[in-house]
Amino acid sequence: MSTLVTEGQFTDPDRAYRALIEAHRGLSDEESAALNSSLVLILANHIGDQAVLQEALALAKQSMEQTKSTSG
Repeated sequence: MSTLVTEGQFTDPDRAYRALIEAHRGLSDEESAALNSSLVLILANHIGDQAVLQEALALAKQSMEQTKSTSG
């Protein structure tokens, strides 16, 4: 069993971020959502550990809730 790694792992995080943004360039909102869904499934399969996936999902939901409470 693995543990979720939340510290930055990219040697150039700005480059990684730009790649994510660039992948969405020119896509409609629906296409962008489909790309995100596909990417999530590919990366979830790469993780391959249900406990780590559950931890990541909980952290993502928590992050969304925090964003809602600070913006609303």
